[in-house]
Amino acid sequence: CSRWEEEKKEDGVKWMQLEHRGPYFVPPYEPLPEDVKFYYDGKPLKLSLATEEVATFYAKMLDHEYTTKEIFQDNFFHDWRKEMTSEEQEIIKDLDKCDFREIHKYFVDKNEARKALPKEEKQKLKEEADKIQEEYGYCILDGHREKIGNFKTEPPGLFRGRGEHPKMGMLKKRIMPEDVTINCSKDSKIPEPPEGHKWKEVRFDNTVTWLASWTENIQNTLKYIMLNPSSKLKGEKDWQKYEVARRLKAVVHTIRAQYRKDWKSKEIKKRQRAVALYFIDKLALRAGNEKEEGETADTVGCCSLRVEHIQLHDQLDGQEHVVEFDFLGKDSIRYYNKVSVEKPVFKNLQLFMKNKDPTEDLFDHLTTNFLNKHLQHLMDGLTAKVFRTYNASITLQEQLKALTNPEDNVAGKLLSYNRANRAVAILCNHQRSIPKTFARSMQVLQEKIDAKKKQVEEAQAELKKAEEEFKDTKDAKAELNVEKKKQLLKRLEEQLAKMNIQATDKEENKQIALGTSKLNYLDPRISVAWCKKFGIPIERIYNKTQREKFAWAIDMAGEDFEF
Repeated sequence: CSRWEEEKKEDGVKWMQLEHRGPYFVPPYEPLPEDVKFYYDGKPLKLSLATEEVATFYAKMLDHEYTTKEIFQDNFFHDWRKEMTSEEQEIIKDLDKCDFREIHKYFVDKNEARKALPKEEKQKLKEEADKIQEEYGYCILDGHREKIGNFKTEPPGLFRGRGEHPKMGMLKKRIMPEDVTINCSKDSKIPEPPEGHKWKEVRFDNTVTWLASWTENIQNTLKYIMLNPSSKLKGEKDWQKYEVARRLKAVVHTIRAQYRKDWKSKEIKKRQRAVALYFIDKLALRAGNEKEEGETADTVGCCSLRVEHIQLHDQLDGQEHVVEFDFLGKDSIRYYNKVSVEKPVFKNLQLFMKNKDPTEDLFDHLTTNFLNKHLQHLMDGLTAKVFRTYNASITLQEQLKALTNPEDNVAGKLLSYNRANRAVAILCNHQRSIPKTFARSMQVLQEKIDAKKKQVEEAQAELKKAEEEFKDTKDAKAELNVEKKKQLLKRLEEQLAKMNIQATDKEENKQIALGTSKLNYLDPRISVAWCKKFGIPIERIYNKTQREKFAWAIDMAGEDFEF
């Protein structure tokens, strides 16, 4: 049997043996050289160590858009002042009078110097990193040596958050051994804390798969050291996730018939559940959990939508019964969409919104819990998230069938693959901001295309000349020359076509993040089967890390795999 199918343990038990070295702690802060100065109000000011360290976090980010945002500046300044001595607090009262430019330049230069190191030096640094990886980056789990995902604690710095996060700029504190809970097996060699320190606690809990945990200070959430995605434990979990989604495929028609019936239910609770489920199924919305007030950004999902998040239009852009969504979803990413819905859904929404203030809940009789209980009743293991996985995977499979032309060359087929992946990313609303380097790299590509076009034109002219020469002389050498020029032209035209495909792909992809769906929502067996069927090397779709994570799928899927 393969390692994916070894003996099962009793319910809830994840391992019998777990041994590791504990987390690798970020090296302590190194003070700035004497000649690198911070200026306040135009005059140099020597900072205490703790204050200087936090100043370097801000200085490093000067060329980043974050430091231009008021909320980032305010949060940073507030937290920075807490680290200052009382003397420093007396002097430093205004962020606008702080000049971090010399510190910023120091780090930029340091970075450049590291990039410019001779090859042997770089090799030495790599060997040091590899040594740490060897020592801390593996654990023994039930006799297997498994790779750990993130064995280093996160370095201190300024919190960024995604989207417009209200806590951006706050100080992310250094993690100390005293913050860390270790998890391992009783009879293993228990990891030693760094000298002069002790762990917060050591526990022996084999019902969880994390090796160490601590609470981070910004959101007060638990962070874990987990196994690498390529490990057997994670691979099995991943595989099971897609198997649950495949089970949904068999019952989804029944579920759809059921929620359509519930649109007319006598109970408002059931109607709300049925409309919410329709959105989750049709639009792949996240369920949206209830959150603590004021704890986090004001983001919502389907169940927590408020009246202000949707607008109803009888007619819009030539469609009827249109719902216009506009809200901030997970990670403060805006969800904006105009969707034509079925008439009963539209009528129900009018009913749910009647006599309500904008800030009131749209589904005021619905909780995520009530919804998930109902889903569990419909199919074992079914939650709202399974719909996202199912709809993403099924969309990829259908789009690949529709878009792939077996006659295309590899570049053409890969464009079709990326287009299918884009359809999924759009469904899941996986956006990114246009990369800073986008315009420049597009321009470089365009210049290459223009140069290649010129080469093609020259080759065409040369071929014409050769053909005329052959017409005149009819000798074998001239005929060979025509053949040679034809081959050259063909090769150049293929290169040009490939570049044009690349430019199309780049342009269509500038605001879409493909990675999230590829790693989390798409059954990798669909992609593996597609590669095998059309003779595309798997490395054109998955990089090394992804190939490790999806080793189970590469093992399992033949070219005729159907999700």
